[in-house]
Amino acid sequence: MSPHLGIYRFRLSMVLSITNRMAGVFSALGTGLAVAWLGALAQGPKPFARAQKMAGHPLGQLVFAGWSVATLYHLVASVRHLIWDSGARFGKREIDADGVRALGATSALAGGLLGGFAILARRHRKGQTS
Repeated sequence: MSPHLGIYRFRLSMVLSITNRMAGVFSALGTGLAVAWLGALAQGPKPFARAQKMAGHPLGQLVFAGWSVATLYHLVASVRHLIWDSGARFGKREIDADGVRALGATSALAGGLLGGFAILARRHRKGQTS
């Protein structure tokens, strides 16, 4: 063990860095599922109906929601990195504050996106597609 572990302070930015990498992996895996869904659409009505049944299942909806949150977080974290690449906001306080802002932005974007999809799904079930 490192002798510095006793004085080492675990920071939010460390968690967000690891989370950004995991979000990138989950985003890529989810994109693969989206491509498979589009492939089912191209294959015809029966394969697409099967894909829609899986996507409409609660587990499928959970996977979609997770993919959406991971992709949105990865997007927001990428904007943070772009700002750092410009040479700005490198102070410890700025990095910590921006981490909290990134989580807030991700929550707002994900809430808006998933809330919008929930509204559309409810309208579709009622037959109000317009």
